[in-house]
Amino acid sequence: MKRVVMVLLVLSFSLLLLGAEKIELLFWTHEDPNRTEIENKYIEEFEGMYPNVTIKRVTYPSRKIQETVLTAFAAHKGPDIFNMEINDEYPYIVNRRVAPIDSEAVGYDSLQAIYDNYLEGVLDPVTYDGKLYGLPLELTNWCIFINKKYFKEVGLDPEKDYPKTWEEMADVSEKLVIRKGEILLRRGFDFRYPYYLTFLVPMVEQLGGALLSEDGKTAIINDEAWLKVLEYFKEWGPNGRNLGSPTYTNARKLFNKDNNSVAMCLTGLYQEGRIRADNPEFYESGEWMVVPFPRFKDAVNDLGSAYYGHYYMVNAESSKEKQYWAWKFIAFMLSHPEEYLLKVGLIQPQKALLESDIFKSIPYSDVFLNDMAKSHIITIHERAPMMQDLLKEAVESVMLTNTTPAFALHRLKTKMNELLEEW
Repeated sequence: MKRVVMVLLVLSFSLLLLGAEKIELLFWTHEDPNRTEIENKYIEEFEGMYPNVTIKRVTYPSRKIQETVLTAFAAHKGPDIFNMEINDEYPYIVNRRVAPIDSEAVGYDSLQAIYDNYLEGVLDPVTYDGKLYGLPLELTNWCIFINKKYFKEVGLDPEKDYPKTWEEMADVSEKLVIRKGEILLRRGFDFRYPYYLTFLVPMVEQLGGALLSEDGKTAIINDEAWLKVLEYFKEWGPNGRNLGSPTYTNARKLFNKDNNSVAMCLTGLYQEGRIRADNPEFYESGEWMVVPFPRFKDAVNDLGSAYYGHYYMVNAESSKEKQYWAWKFIAFMLSHPEEYLLKVGLIQPQKALLESDIFKSIPYSDVFLNDMAKSHIITIHERAPMMQDLLKEAVESVMLTNTTPAFALHRLKTKMNELLEEW
């Protein structure tokens, strides 16, 4: 009897789906081959479970997706689902361009149950006026990846001689670089240009400075701290010690090649999955390691890099039916946190995952987690993307031209406060 009832229920459900309206969801995200593999699998599984739903997944380079999404939303042709870094997504929240979460669609009894499932505070950046607007694909902070082989080549012990301060970073890099005239054949280390909110602002904060005042009304706090950091970057660049430059290929993209082009890079835990996929021999060799984000020698605050989140969000202009199915699909993808961690190296800040043996088994996961505990979320502000552009202008002017740090600081402070006044 039970079997007959079950068959009837399955048939009824199938007939219901056959009669259901066809839903086509457009899903935009940034490139990541490892994530593409598993998310294409999730799409196939989800479409198999719900034949009335079709999902088209489109990827863009991480630097390009912000511009692409902005242009599409301006034309009211945005995707149903998208993700970007939270500082780029926040304006979409405050301008009501994204839809609040449907608790039922994501499989929770209440909004509070969603908050209870995640690490405290990680949903705050996507909470606005009492509503929740996103779920985290990843929470990421950056540490230093080291190719131990290149350290040994120049007589350094990577376990002992890795740079713990920014001053040591410059000196160690000087020992590691290989030059042909003024051309850098091998960099010791280089920064993650142009993500200045993630790494440069914490460097300033280590010295007691800040991007914004506590009330958010004034920008560029503590000129001395900002000046020291700008002087550091001028000395780092082609017109100083010639250790690196924004004009070079991102060091993170070269690190996996193990081809004598870079000895250290600044990146997240996800890099481990990319090393394993790009260069299995290097991954298995044990010739790489991870150490904390450096601090200045005279730092007054013990801070690592800022951490950021990529949050899945849903277009408020999509139909209610599409919003429901979009959230349902997002929840289905995020129900696989272990696979995201093991195959992609992404940390989904769900309490159960961070307390699991699986997380603890990931090489150097403790380095990232310990540094994150001493960090804070990236600057969340409606004008954050423009703030990052102004930081880019200041840093690159001192590195690539004859602009003095003092003049660059004056211009940065003026423009940043004008930006706040306009807002």
